[in-house]
Order: sequence, then structure tokens, then C-alpha cells
Amino acid sequence: MADDGVVTVYSGSAITDAKKNPFSIKVGMAQMLRGGAIVEVTTVDQAKIAESAGACCVIVSEPNTSGISRMPDPSLIKEIKGTIAIPIVARSRVGHFVEGQILEAVGVDYIDESEVLAIADEDHFINKHNFRAPFVCGCRDLGEALRRVREGAAMIRTQGDLMGSGNILETVRSVRKVMGDIRILNNMDEDEVFTFAKKIGAPYDIVAQTKQMGRLPVVHFAAGGIVTPADAALMMQLGCDGVFLGADVFNCPDPYKKVRAIVQAVRNYNDPVILAEASSGLEDAMAGLNLSENSVERFGTGSSY
Repeated sequence: MADDGVVTVYSGSAITDAKKNPFSIKVGMAQMLRGGAIVEVTTVDQAKIAESAGACCVIVSEPNTSGISRMPDPSLIKEIKGTIAIPIVARSRVGHFVEGQILEAVGVDYIDESEVLAIADEDHFINKHNFRAPFVCGCRDLGEALRRVREGAAMIRTQGDLMGSGNILETVRSVRKVMGDIRILNNMDEDEVFTFAKKIGAPYDIVAQTKQMGRLPVVHFAAGGIVTPADAALMMQLGCDGVFLGADVFNCPDPYKKVRAIVQAVRNYNDPVILAEASSGLEDAMAGLNLSENSVERFGTGSSY
């Protein structure tokens, strides 16, 4: 989004004028979330807290249940949608295009085709160009990100730890991998781009557009283990456009204070004075979000999560 509040649409060979390419409209819609925090909520009350604390959007999830994890109950989405004014995201399983159809019919603003849920189709992602709603998709490297863009993702969520441990190690690793590959791409000669596209398994035209822009051609958020203002500011300084916060931010005596502090950190990520103020007095808010002993052991041995 431009500083004057006018939504701009990226130009290039793969994503073009909104009048000619409906996908560019979705990209523009996703840009409206830049510089914000998307908060996962499981109840109407949590959604109200997130909105009042300054979240740019909420992602609706079912409360933790055993068994297969699926899209949230449409009645919960409708209830939250009728209560808050900010946009709503809801998750569908990877490849489950019928869940996507249902979520679009319910009126969600964005659909997250999420690997956090159970996977419905191991071989086929949803053809997101068939939907009016913009899609969010996860990645851990540049090739995966650009493959999802080719399928129609209007926002990329670089994913780290899925376990809710409060550990940002995997998230930092994934974000640095994406940003590092973009820097390598930027320094390539034009005749090297085709080989690089083949190496990372991504469409050549979108790889070339990424080189031209010097960044992903769609909005880029980070997710996984982000539970402090410092965590959020780190992701922003690494080059992300915003952050996702898990529902565990509500597992504290004052969730409003914690969410508000992280929102302020996202908005002022280059100001250490404001970050210090936002980080003060949050000890109770961070309770229960530290690394477990098992996580520490895995980190010490260099194992992946």
C-alpha cells in the first residue's frame, strides 16, 4: 500500500493491470494488510480483543480438538463476521477446494490454504484462480513461494514452527532462506535466471518478475513462534510485510496488552525506544510460551522440527 493510502498493484509480466487480470485485484486486496498483525482467534471474545488491540485481520480457527483438523465451523465464522469490522481469514486444508468454496460462500475475506491443518490432497493444491477471495499460502523457501503464486496465492506466509512452542528458530531460518535466495537472484545475469528457476522448481516468468522487483511479487508475512514484540520486529527487519500470531497469545492474564504490544512493534519495528517500551511489563504475558526441555534438546543437537 502506498503511503497516501491508495492501493497499488505490482506490475510485471506475471501480475498485470487490474482491468486485464483479476488476480492483480486480489494482490491489491492483500496489500491492504501490509504492516499489520493477523491474530488467530477461536471465539468471538478473542476476535473483539484482537480488533481493539489493533490487529489488521483475524484468522478464525476451531478450538484445539483431537483428531483431524479441518476448516472452522461456518457458524463461528458468521458470528465473528457479524461482530467485528476488520477482515477475516479462515483456513482450508491443502487441496480441499470444496472447503474453499464453503469459506467463500460464508463470506470470508481471505482463505488460508494451510499446512497447519490436515492435508486433504498430497499431490494437488487448490487452483486459487477459480475463486474470488484472495488466498494465503505457506512456504519455507523461494521456490515453494513462487509455485504458490503461480497457483493464485495473493499472500505468502513464510512458515516456521507449527507446534506453538514460542520458538522462532524455524521461522527465522525460513525467512532468511527466502530473502537470501532473492538476494542471490538479484545479483544474477539475465541468462542465469532460467537455470535458477529450474533449480528451485518455480515458473520462469514469476522468477524474472521477482528479480525485477527485488522481493516477492505478493505480500509476504511470517508465521510461527512469534509471541513477543521483539519477535515481531525481527521478522519485519528481516524484510517481511507483517506477522501472524497464534491463538496462544490469549493464554495470559492480559491478552489485550500482549497483542497491542506486538501490533505496536510491527508498526515501529525500526525504533528501539518504542520496542523497549512495548516489551516492558510483559513477563506474565509470556508465561507458558518458552521453549520446552525437548525443544532445547533438539536445538542443541541441530535436529529439525
